[in-house]
Amino acid sequence: MTVQEVGRPRRRKEDTRLLTGRTQWTDNLSRPGMLHVMFLRSPMAHARITRVDVSGARDLPGVVAAFSGQDLAAEQGSLPCAWPVTEDVVIPDHPPMAVTEVRYVGEAVACVIATDRYRAADALDAIEVDYEPLPAVLDMNEALAPDSPKVHEAGNKAYSMQITSGDIEAAFRDAPVVVERTFTQQRLIPSAMEPRAVLADTDGESYTLWTSSQIPHVLRVMLAVTTGIPEHKIRVVAPDVGGGFGSKLQVTAEEVLCLLLARRIGRPVKWTESRSEGNLTVHHGRDQIQHLRLAADADGRIRGLRVELIADMGAYLLLLTPGIPLLGASMFNAIYKMDAYEFGCTGVFTTKMPTDAYRGAGRPEATFGIERMMDELAAELHMDPLEVRRRNWIRHEEFPYTTISGLTYDSGNYEAATERALSLFGYDKLRAEQADRRDRGDPVQLGIGVSTYTEMCGLAPSRLLGEGRFGAGGWEHGEVRMLPTGKVEVVTGSSPHGQGHVTSWSQIVADALGVPFEDITVLHGDTAIAHKGMDTYGSRSLVVGGIAVLKACEKVKDKARVLAAHLLECSPDDLEFEAGTFKVRGTDSGKTIQELAFAAFTAHNLPDGVEARLDSVATFDPETYSFPHGTHLCAVEVDTETGRTKIRSYVAVDDIGKVINPLIVEGQLHGGIAQGIAQALFEEAVYDAEGNLLTTTMADYLLPSAADLPDVTLDRTESPATSNPLGAKGVGEAGTIASTPAVVNAVVDALRPYGIDDVRMPCTPERVWRALQERAQEGERP
Repeated sequence: MTVQEVGRPRRRKEDTRLLTGRTQWTDNLSRPGMLHVMFLRSPMAHARITRVDVSGARDLPGVVAAFSGQDLAAEQGSLPCAWPVTEDVVIPDHPPMAVTEVRYVGEAVACVIATDRYRAADALDAIEVDYEPLPAVLDMNEALAPDSPKVHEAGNKAYSMQITSGDIEAAFRDAPVVVERTFTQQRLIPSAMEPRAVLADTDGESYTLWTSSQIPHVLRVMLAVTTGIPEHKIRVVAPDVGGGFGSKLQVTAEEVLCLLLARRIGRPVKWTESRSEGNLTVHHGRDQIQHLRLAADADGRIRGLRVELIADMGAYLLLLTPGIPLLGASMFNAIYKMDAYEFGCTGVFTTKMPTDAYRGAGRPEATFGIERMMDELAAELHMDPLEVRRRNWIRHEEFPYTTISGLTYDSGNYEAATERALSLFGYDKLRAEQADRRDRGDPVQLGIGVSTYTEMCGLAPSRLLGEGRFGAGGWEHGEVRMLPTGKVEVVTGSSPHGQGHVTSWSQIVADALGVPFEDITVLHGDTAIAHKGMDTYGSRSLVVGGIAVLKACEKVKDKARVLAAHLLECSPDDLEFEAGTFKVRGTDSGKTIQELAFAAFTAHNLPDGVEARLDSVATFDPETYSFPHGTHLCAVEVDTETGRTKIRSYVAVDDIGKVINPLIVEGQLHGGIAQGIAQALFEEAVYDAEGNLLTTTMADYLLPSAADLPDVTLDRTESPATSNPLGAKGVGEAGTIASTPAVVNAVVDALRPYGIDDVRMPCTPERVWRALQERAQEGERP
């Protein structure tokens, strides 16, 4: 009896080597004659560079070369922005190494190449740089003022966009209830387990770049465009990558510079960032001001929603920077029905590290905004937060449903996910305990937070991406090779950085071809092996890349069917395929796919016109996105005397369609929820008044440990997607998207008797305590 692999909780094939470190990370790699590069970085947020003298560094022992930005100006080009979101978007030149002006602390101004990284680092002290200080621009609102100092000559506004659907004026006219709030999405710093690292080498004609990247294929194209090196002369290898979360979805200055330095010196050049260097120079996430207005009827039915965002771009537009806040444009309406919707966004330049994709990329920000507003609407109407959601969400019998923002959700059941979550959470019992604590004036108050979310993932449909002015398509490529001995090699354009692609793809192929799970190898991350791909981000790997592999399997079977029919002397239409064997219908006569692979290899008896191989390739480009959803419930205890918040229980019921591997799904959800909780309670990038980043180390930038996180109860409902043959929806970002509003809603719920309707994230003990003190001074008591 053949065991079905899809849906089986397989332990990951790749874990032994990854967890023991017996693998290849970029920093582990070495090449003969390899040199090390270190970068001198600006200590000023904004200044003109009047002089750079690297001669002192060049004279030091072990130093091979040193360069300023001016030395590389003719060849370094400008780092690319691939998402010009409007026709008039301002995309300033962005040299990988600053030449005449620096615009954020940490921007590279010079470099040293030496025989080891320590000598290179020491030699940085011998470089002399003179700066003419310019005003720092830090506050987004102030940056938009006419008299603000300019980050770039063109001004501080990168772009402005407005979208309206329905009669928004009518929706707000005479609305019985209008709720208006302003929320802040604080700036976050991605913190992958593996710091970024780059190694570039050349033989004088072609180039190889090893890099800790999520996007080897995109990077190869962009390196060619930026440096002028022909694409076919560049090979990009992303070996095992220790986490990304969007931070490695980038064309970085260090990747471009290492390639150029290897070309100039003619020897391999390597760079590995330190943690403090990473906090300064890895792109940051979030950083939005959200002004929201919601109009509703007296019974809680939503009439209209207005969203005005101000989004901090930082000093430059990186690969996807301007489009990240716009990924939430279609998600602020979430799972709710309404008559009208208006979305506006203004991108602003400041003298800070540029922002770009961070886990969820625009969708967590949108979900936070609408889910906080649903709680505020419930409070305004003295209604249970779940009840106001029930009155507005799309019901399961209404799918497929086209939302007010124009997306068509194909499947879902918000009622089922919510009821299951309520049962596991013990909602009514917790509400009763909350009422009792309030009545008793308990100094430790109980708060209950709700987040009912959906997200747009499987970032892929090339047609839709083109309509949004995205600089590339969203297809994905897969290849399946049947080896002569019946084993299988799978080549995927999706490049993993911890998601378990090797295991999941093996399960898909095992079921599709009827070969053992153990007989399948998955190759990825090297443009010389996986020559085509659009890489990994936006919860697209399975629902795009996995489907490309599945379609390649179908082509393998189509080829094998023709060969089997020839060898079995029957019509292809008379063959049935089951558990890896083609059988003549109604007989015991058959051929396994392994036998057919060997027959194709020997080529002794092939039909006329049939090639000696079963190998097949496929490219998949879905028609639309996929839409996972779920309900997350959080209970917190807030000590009103100290401001300390403790998560008491957390329940997440998610609907991600068909599940390939439950263990991997649970790992993704646990990790995502941890990152969402971290935004709610712990993490924040902080700059001082001069534009210095104050949170450059793990001592300053607070990441939660396992001891800070709760046990999480997980469960699932299943509404298969109709946009792909597996019915999968994606899970990589779901936990992060749902968890932040669940936690903050719980904190605010605990404090609402004190007249508090918001606490700015992260909801640290100090911020909670200060909010309580301010309300106490105003005479508020529970």
